[in-house]
Amino acid sequence: MQKQKELLKVTDLKQYFPIKGGILGRTVNHVKAVDGVSFTVYEGETLSIVGESGCGKSTTGRAILRLDEPTSGEVEFDGKNLLAYNKKEMNKIRKNMQIIFQDPYASINPRHTVRQILTEAMEIQNSVPKNERNDRVIELMETVGLGPHQADRLPHEFSGGQRQRIGIARALSVDPQLIIADEAVSALDVSIQAQVINLLKKLQREFKLTYLFISHDLGVVRHISDRIIVMYLGKIVEIADKKSLFENTMHPYTTALLSAIPSTDVEKKKERIILKGDVPSPIDPPKGCRFHTRCPFATDLCRTETPELRTADGMLEGHMAACHYMEDIKAGKHQPTTV
Repeated sequence: MQKQKELLKVTDLKQYFPIKGGILGRTVNHVKAVDGVSFTVYEGETLSIVGESGCGKSTTGRAILRLDEPTSGEVEFDGKNLLAYNKKEMNKIRKNMQIIFQDPYASINPRHTVRQILTEAMEIQNSVPKNERNDRVIELMETVGLGPHQADRLPHEFSGGQRQRIGIARALSVDPQLIIADEAVSALDVSIQAQVINLLKKLQREFKLTYLFISHDLGVVRHISDRIIVMYLGKIVEIADKKSLFENTMHPYTTALLSAIPSTDVEKKKERIILKGDVPSPIDPPKGCRFHTRCPFATDLCRTETPELRTADGMLEGHMAACHYMEDIKAGKHQPTTV
């Protein structure tokens, strides 16, 4: 079997945002949005990151692109260390790394026509000769399912789904290798979500794209992913290929997330797991396992020692979780405790 090429490699990535206080505005604490995340994205695959709001998934995507400057760690793209690049060098490499933002209403300049929006990226990156840009605009619009006659319209003349197609076309305009889709369908109606997901899958096949797909919705992620990362409070708690994650869930948090996916099977009742309490503050995260304050299986060990991300006994290589008792929980040998 041919080894997959590593396109993006993230190692111990941290993103801390300072909290200022006092008359002098000194840093008094930090919001630990991303706290030591490591993973690899292989060429041609879709790796998804899921978790509740505030888990650090969107911040991870922004830190990779250096839209927010990472606090520490390493980000390698196609074997090159992005964090060693200056601003000018980083602007050049961004041609190969594009992002689709969550809000199609806020991510597009309302004063520009679609033609201006799409040619702007070509002009900044000098990726298409000036006399060919109008043809390229028409080609891009047809690629994402819009008509050439719409090129000179303003964003307010389009629906939310159409605006997101414009955002996708903008990302494609410079022929990237990697696209980070940050909650790219969460602001859309369910029927439109399906259309955009199908479009993304079609574009991936046609242009050999690699996706880092960020979402809070495991139902959506199930349809587009090859592998899935589950994050909780700035850390990865489980990572596996799609089939293994849904069929052999190892972490209690992932189990709770999966139980929230609506089921169409009226014959088979699904037990919904309701987690107690709120997500702790990333300013002062719990010691030990960060999930222990809401985990029904937590013990004193969970409250004092941070579990390593490791391959569970009997699981396929690449299916990893961070839980002290995951094998015993799966086997029914470790019962819920009083939290």
